[in-house]
Amino acid sequence: MDDLYIAATPTSPEVDFRFSQNVLSLKGESYPENAAAFYSEVITQVRSWLASCQGQHIVVNVALAYFNSSSTKVLFNLFDAFNQAAMMGNQVTLNWYHDEEDDTILEFGQELHDDFGALDFHDHALSGA
Repeated sequence: MDDLYIAATPTSPEVDFRFSQNVLSLKGESYPENAAAFYSEVITQVRSWLASCQGQHIVVNVALAYFNSSSTKVLFNLFDAFNQAAMMGNQVTLNWYHDEEDDTILEFGQELHDDFGALDFHDHALSGA
């Protein structure tokens, strides 16, 4: 499968999914006008790729400074796909990056950790991120 790259815009994150290296990254802010439409192809490609992964170590790096409620719903679908892949025998490491003073992003990361227990979750608080 070809790698997936979508450049960041003022309202949507950079999507840098290097399927060939098992490294998937989201970075920036996520409040596109239509989050479901923005993430639809991303989730489709991720699910298709994950279906072919067996016994892989997958690294997911997420550094979202802000995301709105519609993005939250779609992101849960994405993390659910990773969690299912982990339950099927892949090792999925989720690196969750956030500003050390941003309690909202920290709490969302903690919620992900609680909801998707098969993921190897790592919280990374950054100063001045």
